[in-house]
Amino acid sequence: MNTPGRAAAYAEAPARREVPLSRPSIGEEEIEEVVRCLRSGWITSGPLTAQFEADFADYVGAPHALAVSSATAGLHLTMPGLNLEPGNEVVTTPMTWPATINTILFAGGTPVFGDIEPETLNLDVAAVERKLGPRTRAILPVHFAGQPCDMDRLLRLSRPRRIALVEDAAHAIGAEYRGCRIGGLESQAAVFSFHPIKNITTAEGGMVTTGDADFARHLQLLRFHGVERDAWKAYGRPELPRYDVTLPGLKYNLTDLQSALGVHQLRKLDGFIAQRDRLAQRYDRAFADVPELRPLGPVAYPHRHAHHLYVVRLVHERLTIDRDQFAGELQGLGVGVGFHFAAVHELSYYRKRLGELSADLPIATAVSRSFFSLPLFPDLSDEDQDYVVDCVLRTVRSRRR
Repeated sequence: MNTPGRAAAYAEAPARREVPLSRPSIGEEEIEEVVRCLRSGWITSGPLTAQFEADFADYVGAPHALAVSSATAGLHLTMPGLNLEPGNEVVTTPMTWPATINTILFAGGTPVFGDIEPETLNLDVAAVERKLGPRTRAILPVHFAGQPCDMDRLLRLSRPRRIALVEDAAHAIGAEYRGCRIGGLESQAAVFSFHPIKNITTAEGGMVTTGDADFARHLQLLRFHGVERDAWKAYGRPELPRYDVTLPGLKYNLTDLQSALGVHQLRKLDGFIAQRDRLAQRYDRAFADVPELRPLGPVAYPHRHAHHLYVVRLVHERLTIDRDQFAGELQGLGVGVGFHFAAVHELSYYRKRLGELSADLPIATAVSRSFFSLPLFPDLSDEDQDYVVDCVLRTVRSRRR
């Protein structure tokens, strides 16, 4: 890979490439399993989904894992599972996808934002503590970019107050906190995503893990219409297809077609993370001496980073263009970029619903306008990554003050 010093000596730009922000890594094992599933005649939730749930629970060290149609679905089930009432508050981060906030609102709760840490972009625990009050029902951190939040400190806040702690772990499958995998800690629940951009994929899908058997049972009912007996139990065995409804539920089950991908993707996850880590280190080395660029910093406690995203912040004072213009120039060179995320408190609906909060969230507000994500996925070749680095460094040099 070209170091900044070497890149500065290049007289000509490299040949144009098209490098996507992300691409799922699907192997022959997944394809063959999907074909077997199709030929089996059982394509909705069934034995493969049950296997995927069991494998996932074992991987993260959780007593219970429930497969769902998306991480949004998982959050949508989890929030009502907390029995939120109008006026109840959920303290969370503004640096997240809208689903995190929407599911709080759909459950009748009110999102309350704590600011973020400037180096990691994770929820600032001290900011969370300042936001807790008599109406706080839950804390909902997001393990940003795959780096775990400080769960011990969050548990010390939540437990004495009997506040639920629910992890938005959409970025964090395979991440570890102090030797324990995210999803197997002592929170009320953790919610994972298997969207194609994530570290493993089921095309669309998600998983909820919990150590609370009663909570798992409640989510299981909510996941499938509130019906006591699901289709696999009713029709997969020689039993009469009787059922009962004990509460109004939704339909958020994961299919066996999707789980056919998941069972094999999960087995490859540690290898995927190792490759993501290697690529992230190559980026770190390439940008180490570039003052216009600031990659995210590491958390201070023992952890394993899942490296879902590689995020770079621009030091605007050193450049003649802003973040959007910088990202636009990269896209013009064929480099895929992402904005993860626009701070939700600045999006129009939430501003109308929750009020103007930018002054109360100065770090999230500033960071939201300065950072972007670069291509990072297991099948990213060194040559393509070198091209991305060259394009970033050339743009920096051409736009340097």
